[in-house]
Amino acid sequence: MENILVTGASGQLGLCIKDVVKHSKYQNIRFEFLSSKDLDVTNKDHVIAAFKKGKFTHCINCAAYTQVDKAESDALAAENVNVIGAQNLAKACQLFKVTLLHISTDFVFDGNTDVPYVETDTCNPLGVYGETKLKGELEITERLKEHFIIRTSWLYSEHANNFMKTMLRLGNERSSLSVVADQIGKPTYARDLAGFVLNIIEQKNAAYGIYHFSNDGETSWYGFASEIFLLSNTNVELAAISTEAYPTPAKRPKYSVLNTNKAKETFGLKIENWKESLARALANLKSLNC
Repeated sequence: MENILVTGASGQLGLCIKDVVKHSKYQNIRFEFLSSKDLDVTNKDHVIAAFKKGKFTHCINCAAYTQVDKAESDALAAENVNVIGAQNLAKACQLFKVTLLHISTDFVFDGNTDVPYVETDTCNPLGVYGETKLKGELEITERLKEHFIIRTSWLYSEHANNFMKTMLRLGNERSSLSVVADQIGKPTYARDLAGFVLNIIEQKNAAYGIYHFSNDGETSWYGFASEIFLLSNTNVELAAISTEAYPTPAKRPKYSVLNTNKAKETFGLKIENWKESLARALANLKSLNC
C-alpha cells in the first residue's frame, strides 16, 4: 500500500491535496501531511529521520519559498528552501527508495517567446525565485531517477494567499483597480494540480521526468481578474495597464504559457479550461465562508 509524505502541507497545494483525499477514493492510501513547522526540509538530519520513521513510498514536495519579490532581497532564504530543501529530499528519497514528486514553476523560463513552453525548452530565469527553483530541479535530476518534476503556473485556490483571493478582497474594498494586461499565462486551480499529482501515483506510471501542468486556455492577469469579478458578481471598475506601469522588484516573464501535451498524452488526461476551474474554486471558497 502507498504511504505518502506531503511536505509543505500548510500551503495552498498541500491543503488542496488534503481536500481531494478527504472526498475521494484515496482514503485507502496512507498520507502524512507535514508543514514546515513539522518538518524543516532545509535540515538534512530532520529529513532523514522523518523518512526513516515514516517508511514512505512517495514524497510530494509542496515545500517552497514562493515570495517572488521578497526573494530578490532575501536570496539566502529562497536558496535554503528551494535548493537545499530539494537536495535533502532527493538524497532521502534515493536512500530510502522513495519516488519524489516535486512542484516547480513557469518562472524557470524568461518569457521571451510567443509559443507555449515544452519541457525540453531552454530555461533562463529572470530572478532569484526562478533561479532557485531551477537549481532545485537540477539537484533532483542529478541525484534521483525516480522523480516527477511538475512545473505549474499562476496557482490559486480557496486556501492561503493568491491572486484570486487578493482580487476578491480588493474588489470589495475599492471601486476601481488597475491590473497588468501584457503578461500572459495559464491560471491553475491547485485542486486540479493536486488531482494530477495523485493520479500519477495511482497509475503507478514509471515515466519519470519533467511535466508541465496548468489549466487549459491562456489569459493575462487583467483577463484573469475580469473573470474573477464577473463570476463573483463583484462590481469594480477595472483598468488594463502595462508591466512598466506596475514595477516590481522581480521581473516577470511576459509569456509563460506551459504546453501540457506531454502530461495529457502520458497520463491520459483531460484538463479543464481555466474559466471552468475558476468557477469551481469560487464556489468552493463561498462554501468555506458560509
